[in-house]
Amino acid sequence: MNNTRKATINNLSQLAELFDQYRVFYHKDSDIPAAEIFLKERIEHKDSEIFVAESEGKLVGFVQLYPLFSSTRMKRYWLLNDLYVNENYRGKGFSKELIEESKELAKSTNAAGVLLETGKGNNIGNKLYPSCGFELYDSVNFYEWTNK
Repeated sequence: MNNTRKATINNLSQLAELFDQYRVFYHKDSDIPAAEIFLKERIEHKDSEIFVAESEGKLVGFVQLYPLFSSTRMKRYWLLNDLYVNENYRGKGFSKELIEESKELAKSTNAAGVLLETGKGNNIGNKLYPSCGFELYDSVNFYEWTNK
């Protein structure tokens, strides 16, 4: 069994490197100092919950969740916004364990559940999430407005 746990401020340096890899994977420019500042603010302000996966004393993956609220359910939801495992550690169960941490967070905070979005072309994610109990909703339209 792998080791997953809540991230702490002491993990910031390694976490920022992983977060930078994640951003580069999504075609963003590498910027480790900015990643460190961003994550430090999330942790210090308790804006998100971050869990990390560790192997042999090294951080190899993370999941970051942001709180949302449902007015109709009058409960919190958690948005699973970021999930990443270093390419050298994929296929070893780290993603599933990080998702399990996310589900435990939802249970422990009495949230309605965990929401996530992934691209239609993300073949790995589109197999992973249903295998972890997530249901695909194809009955809604997802819209976005961006402030350009």
